[in-house]
Formats: sequence, C-alpha cells, structure tokens
Amino acid sequence: MSSTSPIALFGCKSTTRFLLDALLDGGQPVHLITIGPEKGSKQEVADYADLQAYGRGRGVPVYVAQKYSLQSPTDEAFFRDRPFELGFVVGWQRLIPAAILGTFATGVFGMHGSAMDLPLGRGRSPMNWSILEGRDVFYTNLFRYDPGADDGDVLDTYKFQITVHDTGETMHFKNTLAMKCLIERNLARLRDGTFTLSPQRPLTPTYYPRRYPADSLIDWSADIVTLERFIRAVAPPFNGAYTYLKDRKVIITRAVPFDVRDFGLTASAPGEVVTVFPNGKFLVYCYGGLLLVHEYETEVWPSAGDCFTTGPETLRHFPRNTEGFHDLPANDT
Repeated sequence: MSSTSPIALFGCKSTTRFLLDALLDGGQPVHLITIGPEKGSKQEVADYADLQAYGRGRGVPVYVAQKYSLQSPTDEAFFRDRPFELGFVVGWQRLIPAAILGTFATGVFGMHGSAMDLPLGRGRSPMNWSILEGRDVFYTNLFRYDPGADDGDVLDTYKFQITVHDTGETMHFKNTLAMKCLIERNLARLRDGTFTLSPQRPLTPTYYPRRYPADSLIDWSADIVTLERFIRAVAPPFNGAYTYLKDRKVIITRAVPFDVRDFGLTASAPGEVVTVFPNGKFLVYCYGGLLLVHEYETEVWPSAGDCFTTGPETLRHFPRNTEGFHDLPANDT
C-alpha cells in the first residue's frame, strides 16, 4: 500500500475532527467523508459537527454524502471512481454498505467498544449504557468493517477505566484518545500490509438498543444512585436528562447525591424540590437520599414544594437480560 495514498475518514462529530487533526499532524493525507447539518439534525446525531469548512481550511478534500447510509448511486459512484486503500470510521453512526467496503484494498476500520468486550455489547450507545449500568471498565476495539453490525475481525484493543466522575462527554474523550492510540500504533502495519486480524471471541453476541433523545426523560421512582448515573450518562454532548415542572421542560446536566440524612424532610415525595439555596442550586427528595442539582436549564425556576413529573411523555422501559443489564442476543432485541 502506498504511504502517500489518502486515508478516507468517515465522520460528522467533534471526535471526527480530533482524529482528522491527529492524522494530518502525523503527516497523513486524508479525504473526509461527512454529512451536512440538515442531515445531522434530521438523524439526531449527538455532538454533530459541520466539518466541511474546517476540513477544507486544513487543505483536506471533502465529500458530502448524499445519504447518511451511503446507499445512493451518487455515493457508490464516488467510491467506485476513487478507490481508496484504507479508511477509518470515527463518529459515523451507520454501517458502511458492502458495495463501498469492496472498493477498499486494505479495508475500512472503525471502533466499537463495550464494558464486556466484543462480541458482547455490540449495537448502539455502549458508552451511555456503561455508565447507566455502573460498569467500571471499557474496551475499545479497532476492527475491520464488514456489512454486519460490529462483527468484523479485531486488529487491536484498548482498555480504559470508567470512574464515578465520568459523563457522556468524558467517555467520548477517553474513547477518542483510545482510538487515536490504536491508530497510531497500528498505522504503519496497515500501510505496509503486515497487520494481522483476530476473530471476535466465540460467544453469542449481545446488542444494546439505540437510545433516543426522549429516553433521557427522568424516572423519579428510581433510586438516587441510578438517578445520578442516569444524569451523567446522558449529559452533553447528549441532550441531557430532563423532567417537567409546571408543564415546562427542565434539563438537568449535573447533580450529585447530597446526603442520606433527610434533614426533617421525610414527608416529601420522590421528585419533590425540598430546598432551593440562594445561588439557585436545589435539593430533590429521592429514594435513598437527597439529590443536589448543580447545573440545569429551565424557563421556570423551581421552588420548595414543587414536584417534578414526566409531563406529557411516557417513560420507555428497556428490557433486561438475566443479569439485569440491557445487552441482549439478537433474537431478543
């Protein structure tokens, strides 16, 4: 493989920009494949970034896909007419069609991770699910794409810690750094064709379901530990945990357990605001203790005695496996 042939980089998120900079700063030629803001909004891409101007400003050719799925004659013709040798997928939440994968001489490589390592935890939103389920480690895999969902052979794996301080944002940071490390330590072998791949472990694969913005609705019947993890898991760049007060949406982006002591507030109901401090922060009564809300967005300021609700929405409950987690075999999803 030529060391000067451009690397096709698929992505439309801030993580894509980070890896784009890393490749360019490492002297690698890149051709960016992305989508425009209209498609980013329509597809509800969390942390979407319009990279067209930025890429061109760095001297990178940019192709804006006709479809996010790349399943259009125009998209297929683009790759057929420009046969790349190597591609990376970073921040592109779609499969790559077989017709396009077949045009790459070396292959298209992307990352997918889970707290249990592949083939367990394939599917959608694995970083969010890892926080929600209270996991403490995460395995990021660099694997070669095939037409299936996260089932390609693995080139390399990077394991990192999930702490009690991690949020949706910091998990993105860690996963992006893991991907950068994996690419840097394998790029030379990918370029000269000396890399080796390993099949995923011979286990029955499990899959996480996709989480939608509406799945960030807070269930105040949950215990305080679950609520705190929930708020961290869907914090920006995701849409943030939200609830309703007087029919107006309140988005809570940072909250922590305050105390198991009730301070004389035992008559309160779960989800009830029990104290508002002079700086605007407030306490919510929950099963298991008091939740201190540090950061939030609202048009209706809470007062003591107000009670949060699900408003006009209905909570969606995800099925669980026999261990109480949310990754399921394909036939059960």
